[in-house]
Amino acid sequence: MEGNLEENPVARVTRKVTKAMTFALLFVVLFALFGYFVMRLWNWLMPAIFGLHVIGYWQAIGIMVLSKILFGGFHGRRGGHGGPRRWRRRWMEGWARMTPEEREKFRQSMRDRMGGRCGPFEVPAEPKA
Repeated sequence: MEGNLEENPVARVTRKVTKAMTFALLFVVLFALFGYFVMRLWNWLMPAIFGLHVIGYWQAIGIMVLSKILFGGFHGRRGGHGGPRRWRRRWMEGWARMTPEEREKFRQSMRDRMGGRCGPFEVPAEPKA
C-alpha cells in the first residue's frame, strides 16, 4: 500500500497525535531548560551586581512568566497577529485605495517626517489586481 494516494484515516489521526505529543514534549523540555538558564544567569549576575538574593528554579520560572506577561504579550513568534506578510498586504491595500493626490500627500509627509535621513521615500510598485 505504499503507493496508495488515499491514506488510512486512522494512520492520519495517529500521525497528527504523535506530532502533537512530540511538540508538547519538546515545548515542556525547552521551557524547563530555559527556566534553568534564567535561574543560573540570575544567580550569577544579580547578587554580584545589585546585591539581590539568589533565586530557586520555580522563582526563575515565575520571573519568566511575569516578564512574558508584562513585556511580551501572548502573540506568536511571527510578529503577532498575522505577521509581517499581513501587515504588508494591509498597507498595500490601503495604498491601492488612495487617490494620486492622497499618495503624493503621503509621500510628502514621509519626506517631511524623515527629514532626508532615510533617503528618498520610494513608493512600492502598484499592486496587481
